[in-house]
Amino acid sequence: MKTELWLPTKAAADALGISTDTLKRKREICGGFLEAGRDWCAGSTRNSPLTFCVERCRKAFHQRGMQARSQQGVS
Repeated sequence: MKTELWLPTKAAADALGISTDTLKRKREICGGFLEAGRDWCAGSTRNSPLTFCVERCRKAFHQRGMQARSQQGVS
């Protein structure tokens, strides 16, 4: 059984090689594609950190990148 790696925003952004702002902007509540409860989770209080599933986020970013490349005619 594979365990998913869930990290707080800064550590997840570092692991993905992107900025924390980009990671937060890609949440669906901000018009992005990362789904709450699947790719990221809010904490139990307003001040709790957000956590992100690194593997799922990486897969979602890859999928979007591949879609963008195929729309541009680049393989």
